[in-house]
This record gives sequence, C-alpha cells and structure tokens, in this order.
Amino acid sequence: MNQIRKSANRGTGEHGWLHAKHTFSFAEYYDSHYMGFRKLRVMNEDKVEPSQGFPTHPHKNMEIVTYVISGQLQHKDSLGNGSIIKPGEVQLMSAGIGIQHSESNPLNSEILHLLQIWIEPSVKDEKPTYQQKDFSISSEKMTLVVSQNGEKNSLQIKQDVNIYRGILNHNEIFDYKINKQRHYWIQIVHGNLKINETIFLEQGDGFACSKSEIILFSTKDFKCEFLVFDLP
Repeated sequence: MNQIRKSANRGTGEHGWLHAKHTFSFAEYYDSHYMGFRKLRVMNEDKVEPSQGFPTHPHKNMEIVTYVISGQLQHKDSLGNGSIIKPGEVQLMSAGIGIQHSESNPLNSEILHLLQIWIEPSVKDEKPTYQQKDFSISSEKMTLVVSQNGEKNSLQIKQDVNIYRGILNHNEIFDYKINKQRHYWIQIVHGNLKINETIFLEQGDGFACSKSEIILFSTKDFKCEFLVFDLP
C-alpha cells in the first residue's frame, strides 16, 4: 500500500496565535479516512506567534515527540523540567500515568515552527519521563533519533517504533532498505523529495508505504529534510 497525504489537503486550525495543520484527525478537525497510521496518531505542523504558546495542560498514556523546525520552544512540565528546544534537537515526553506541561515561543520577533507527533505506547500507566537530545551534529543521511531500545544514542520510546531524520543535499540519492513486514510513514519537513523515481513529495506532504523492500530517495535542485517512521 502506497498513499500520499498532500499538505494542501490537511486539516487546519487557526487560533490567532497558533496556525496549525493536521495530517490526522485532531481537536475540531475530523476525517474518518485519516485517524492515524498504525501507532502514529497525531502529526501536527504548528506555527506559534512570538511570545505566545500553549498554557499548562495534561497528557496521559501517549508518547509525544516534538521536532523543532525553526525558532525556539520553551518547555516546562510537572516533573520539574524546564528547557529550550532548538532546531536539530528532538524532545520525547512519555506521559504515562499523567503529566502536565506548557509549551511556548520565548522569542519576541520570530515565529516558532514545529512538528508535534503523538504515538500510542505499548504499555500504559507507567511513570512519566522526559528526554531531549541534540542531533544537529550528525552527518549521516539517515540519523536514528528515536527507538524502542535507545539504540545509537537515540531517545527511548515505549513502543516498537524507529524514527529517523533524513537529510539529503541537492542531487543526492539514497537507498533505504526496509522490512516488508513493517509499515513506513515519511513526512517532509523542508524541500522536495522523489521516492522510487515516481512519487514527488513537497514540504508538508506525507507518504504511507507498506510491503516494500527498498525505498529510493532522491533530490534534484534543493536540500531536503524529512522524517521516516518505521512502525509495526
């Protein structure tokens, strides 16, 4: 199964200070055909106006991955964590039995642009945890940023999921070997990406892929940044 989720067809949420695009059903946006993909439940692309943000709110039994595209994200939570997340860094919050947190844009002149990703955990009602790591120095075309066992210094998630950050410069090709028994979601962060010479994806597009053995990624004129979700 191959399916393209075009950026222009996503749901939207306009709140003055928040400009959101929803790949899957979320909040007031509902589409019975897009309730998630496997264990991937939420893929929101958010733009937060300067000095604005989400006030303190609760989460429970969800793995929440935050990927900052540009700007800065200020995080505070009920575990006592307080940090700034910048581009190249990935945040993983395992909500477990319950956690409260706030997210805001601490800058007074720059928009915060991020992806907020929710993944259903394999275990529930565990102690909440918080992780954050900088992957900006990696020179690999595909960097493992999240995995179930924390392999290769990735963040450890409570689900059989691997998340890779892909970065290809212009006129690059990369063969990505995949498991026919697993399922893959590709989300374009920046630029354009061609898959298997036939599928063309642009910023904000998503692509679902199952029952394949190799994905051929290629770029032409521009650098491309994307995320690959390897799911059961």
